[in-house]
Amino acid sequence: MSIGGAFRYAERVKLATYAVQGKVSYGAVVGDGVVDLRRHLGESRYPTLKSVLEAGALGEARKAAVGKRPDHRLADVELRPVIPDAAKILCVGLNYHAHRDETGHRDPTAHPALFIRYPDTQVGHGQALVLPRNAKDFDYEGELAVVIGTRARHVPATRALECIAGYSCYHDGSLRDWQFHTSQWTPGKNFPATGGFGPWLVTTDELPDPSKLTLVTRLNGNEMQRAPTDLMIFDIPTIIEYLTGFTELLPGDVIATGTPGGVGFKREPPVFMKAGDVAEVEISSIGILRNPVVAERD
Repeated sequence: MSIGGAFRYAERVKLATYAVQGKVSYGAVVGDGVVDLRRHLGESRYPTLKSVLEAGALGEARKAAVGKRPDHRLADVELRPVIPDAAKILCVGLNYHAHRDETGHRDPTAHPALFIRYPDTQVGHGQALVLPRNAKDFDYEGELAVVIGTRARHVPATRALECIAGYSCYHDGSLRDWQFHTSQWTPGKNFPATGGFGPWLVTTDELPDPSKLTLVTRLNGNEMQRAPTDLMIFDIPTIIEYLTGFTELLPGDVIATGTPGGVGFKREPPVFMKAGDVAEVEISSIGILRNPVVAERD
């Protein structure tokens, strides 16, 4: 078994990847500002937030933010996906009973249903989700994201939470017309800029138990999904045990843990996102991921 230790800090830590005038950095969100950790830690040592996780340097990052005045106002930065360069983005499908039931998959499987997303499918908080010009059934799916903090292989469920750096909000935007071309879901999940990831990473010292959260998805202010995360069919420790049984999870890898019931394509009539809409995924103790929807330009 390969696994690192859990992160435990006395002070709250919220970490974000962002850009100012096109220059990408990362930092600690403090009140309504951001402390530029890339500058304070040294960009040659830790050029990205993923590199901080790879080095096991979250503690150093926290200390670097203590007592510092924000380098930027939060309102002046463009938030990017929390980990824009994840090696793996692993997603769990049909992981809430209500969603499994509404899709007609009545019999639970013995193991999690998995698919992948590519890094370029993600945008950060405030960035636009893009409705492709050759697709139309753009559905919302609010989810809890897990960000891995240590290398992990063959990890038992009893120790799985120890390899997590923290949690974020995830919007697994899905092009249903492409998703259901075949029984394989990959095309409908991997159009560029169709998923949201953010606004920041809340570390495990602040969120020791991910099963005690509430997830809400809104479209244009209307609540579409709501569920406590303890209703997952496969909880996070079980998911990590299964994933590390066939692959090694690396620092910065992302797990999207599934969406609850209430998705658009199963409503009567169906509800799909369109240009001009605003989608929100809110998770208690984490925050709100908000994204406008725009049409793909020619």
